[in-house]
Amino acid sequence: MSQHVYEGMFILDSNRYARDAAGTVSQIPGAVEQFGGKVLASRLWEERRLAYPIKGHRKGTYWLTYFQLDGDQLHNLTRQFQLNEAVLRNLLLKIDSRIADAMVQHALTGGGPMAERKPKPEPEVKAPVEAVVEEISGEEAE
Repeated sequence: MSQHVYEGMFILDSNRYARDAAGTVSQIPGAVEQFGGKVLASRLWEERRLAYPIKGHRKGTYWLTYFQLDGDQLHNLTRQFQLNEAVLRNLLLKIDSRIADAMVQHALTGGGPMAERKPKPEPEVKAPVEAVVEEISGEEAE
């Protein structure tokens, strides 16, 4: 079989990730390499509250990974992630070879929801009462 590029989105147990981030995350490339794959990019996507509880968890850490793998090993890799207690859910998608390089490069440069979030604008500060009185009367308030 030929090597294909896959995108893997993983929802990790936030409690395990908080206690041992490196150990929890290292299980993903370890599993990919166990089945003869090669990790191209791997990074934190975001941490958020889940829409519904998964295995009793209300919060999850989303981890994005791009990797190359033989197509015949995909089933074995999926099964490995299902057995892993740190991985609550996973989704593996085959990426079209025409856009694979651009997707990997985007992941390496840090694009994603965390990068796209802009700080909220500062709330408008109301003028003090003295300034309003000054504006109305044309005199300086004391």
